[in-house]
Amino acid sequence: MLTGLDGQVSYALPLLDGPLELAPYIGAPFTLRATGVLSCVSCGRRVKKLFAQGFCYPCLTTAPEAAECIVRPELCRAHLGEGRDPEWEHEHHDTEHVVYLSFTGAVKVGVTRSTQVPVRWIDQGAVSALIIARVPYRQLAGLIEVDLKRILADRTNWRAMLKRVPPDHAALFAARDQARLALREDLQQHLLMDEVPMDIAYPVLAYPPKVVSISLEKQPVISGRLMGVKGQYLLFEDGRVFNVRNHSGHHVTVDPPDAAM
Repeated sequence: MLTGLDGQVSYALPLLDGPLELAPYIGAPFTLRATGVLSCVSCGRRVKKLFAQGFCYPCLTTAPEAAECIVRPELCRAHLGEGRDPEWEHEHHDTEHVVYLSFTGAVKVGVTRSTQVPVRWIDQGAVSALIIARVPYRQLAGLIEVDLKRILADRTNWRAMLKRVPPDHAALFAARDQARLALREDLQQHLLMDEVPMDIAYPVLAYPPKVVSISLEKQPVISGRLMGVKGQYLLFEDGRVFNVRNHSGHHVTVDPPDAAM
C-alpha cells in the first residue's frame, strides 16, 4: 500500500487507474473484487502463479528486488559492486541504512534504508520506533542486526500487532541499553544513544478481539464494514483481516464508497 504520515497514517491502494485513498471507506462498506488477473510486480508480465509477494518465477530468481539480501541484509554485496543488478544494488543498498527497534506489542530489531523511514515502520504496524545505528551500506546494518538477534526478536507477531497497542518508549530505551551492552565490540562505533522514538497512529475505529486471516485465493469477493487499516492489513468489523502486501500482483476492483448505501 501507498502511505503518508501527517499526524496519522494515510493509506491508498495502488490500482491500475491510480491510487485509491482508503480514508473514505473507513467505517463504511468496502468491497474488494479479484478480476482473476495476476501480473509480476517486477516485469509486469501476466502469469498464472505468483511467488514471494508478487514475482513471476523468472524474476524471483533474477530480479534484485527478490534477492536473498532483501530478507538477509548481512549477505548483501552491494558495497563491493556485486549483486543481481549492480546498478540497482548501488542505488538501493550501497547507501545509508539504519538499524532500528520498533514496538508492535513487543520490541523487535530491524534494518531499512534511511529513505524508507518511517515507511518501513508503518508497513510493520509499529506504534513507536527508535533508530539505534546508522551505517553507510546495507551489509553492515545486517551484521549489527544478526548480532542483536541473539537478544532481540527480528519478526513481528502480526496477531499481536492487530490489537490496540500503546507506544512503549521505556521498552525501546531498555532494549537500546541491552544492545549497547551486547553488541560485539567492532560494531559498537555505529551505535546511536541520543535518538528519540517516533510514535505512529493508525486510522482504526475499532480493533477486533480475535482476527481471522482471509485471502483472494479462497474468497475472490471480500466485503464488509472496514474498521481500519494498520500495517499492511485491512481490518473488517467481523474480525476478518486482509494482508494487502501478500496480494501484490493481484488485479482487483473496489466498489465506490456509496455503492452499498
